[in-house]
Amino acid sequence: MPTWRCVKQCGACCHLDPTDRPDLGEYLLPQELELYLSLVGEDGWCVHFDQDSRECGIYAHRPQFCRVQADTFGEMYGIEPEELNDFAIECCRQQIEGVYGDLSLEMLRFDREIGF
Repeated sequence: MPTWRCVKQCGACCHLDPTDRPDLGEYLLPQELELYLSLVGEDGWCVHFDQDSRECGIYAHRPQFCRVQADTFGEMYGIEPEELNDFAIECCRQQIEGVYGDLSLEMLRFDREIGF
């Protein structure tokens, strides 16, 4: 059974273009939405995402909505802890496909890392 984990140097989740996520206001509180929008650079990527290293510059201090944790996903999406693994895998696969493509190196790495 696949087990979700973050794959280093992927960064698909750091592509924050709000036009790709029209339902942001449904799961982010107004102050979270304001923070989210303040993180979006002109190119649609998070201003803290380093394109060269493909890493988050504030990973240890990243906002709550950037964390894949049971409490966060419970509050934001109503996901029960036992559903988090499958939900996180599906979210990552959708985001990676949207950013890089379904046959991309990033997708292949993700699938390999989680045991898909």
